Amino acid sequence: MSFQRIAIGLVGALALAVSGAVMAQSSPSAKKNAKAGPAAAAPMQLAAATPEQLEAATRVYVGRSDCEFGQHVTVTPHPDHPGYFNVTLAGKTWVVRPLVSSTGALRMEDVRGQALYLQIADKSMLMNTALGYRVADNCVHPRHREAMATHKRESIGIAAN
Repeated sequence: MSFQRIAIGLVGALALAVSGAVMAQSSPSAKKNAKAGPAAAAPMQLAAATPEQLEAATRVYVGRSDCEFGQHVTVTPHPDHPGYFNVTLAGKTWVVRPLVSSTGALRMEDVRGQALYLQIADKSMLMNTALGYRVADNCVHPRHREAMATHKRESIGIAAN
């Protein structure tokens, strides 16, 4: 791992943190909630999941995925909204809804439009959609590892046990 790649990853993570702080400070409701304290924050209102969203939710890799630069992303089902998930990186959590794209990739779109977690066959990545860069890349879940091992065995002609 080169110093340059580590520096790029750290700059990306810092930019995400700064953008979140700037957005929180500039939001009138965020200022009101900050004054009132955490107990005054209203619970998130989300639309009921569509049948397509619920089907896509069955494909989500739940749990921890290890990423480049020692990062890790954790995906957990949203406790109050079936078909939604929480994606967490370094203490920051996004509420996402899963959708299957036309390419077969699983897109987990942040309900506030700030992030996108993409799950493809061999890895996942977290994107900052507001600023247009990857926050975490090459995130590998145990199910990714299983799929890659199966694909490797099949590509060399060894039957899976």
